[in-house]
Amino acid sequence: MNVFTRTDSWVLASHNPGKIKELDALLTPHGLTVIGAGALGLPEPEETETSFSGNARLKAEAAARASGRVSLADDSGLAVDALGGAPGVYSARWAGPGKDFTAAMERVRAELEAKGAHDHTARFICVLALAHPDGETRLYEGEVRGTLTFPPRGEHGFGYDPIFLPEGHDRTFAEMDASAKRALSHRARAFAAMTDDVFGA
Repeated sequence: MNVFTRTDSWVLASHNPGKIKELDALLTPHGLTVIGAGALGLPEPEETETSFSGNARLKAEAAARASGRVSLADDSGLAVDALGGAPGVYSARWAGPGKDFTAAMERVRAELEAKGAHDHTARFICVLALAHPDGETRLYEGEVRGTLTFPPRGEHGFGYDPIFLPEGHDRTFAEMDASAKRALSHRARAFAAMTDDVFGA
């Protein structure tokens, strides 16, 4: 049996309720219950890496060490082509300590305008890190391309979802219900890669 499935629960190394809700919905069909890091009183480690994979690994391994449980972490963000891939790994930091993504989305708009950029193409990128307390860590990546639209639209989702139109769709992630977004999202694509590896295709 895979070492990662010799348990009926994983720790989700996140204090973000939106991420916890999405990943919980994706894991439940596999018979796993999930526990958020906050529920265990685990601190949020400082994200000191310069890549999504580095930060995901850092968070997953810290949670696995602290909890003694299999831990799953996600690092994800918005990469805007005309901004050289920014905000990228700093996507959450653009929202400030109060996690004000309305301000973060306005900063994206303002920086595009300041550059006179007509190219609004962007990508959502997600890397999942799955860490076992014995030391094994595996990484899985997912990406979805799209275009930014302003002003923000929709009441669902979280983060930059209200300004992101995935390719081939006329609704932002925030205008889609949870099941429609899960079918398209970068997080779901990374999760599918992990599912194939851990649970079998």
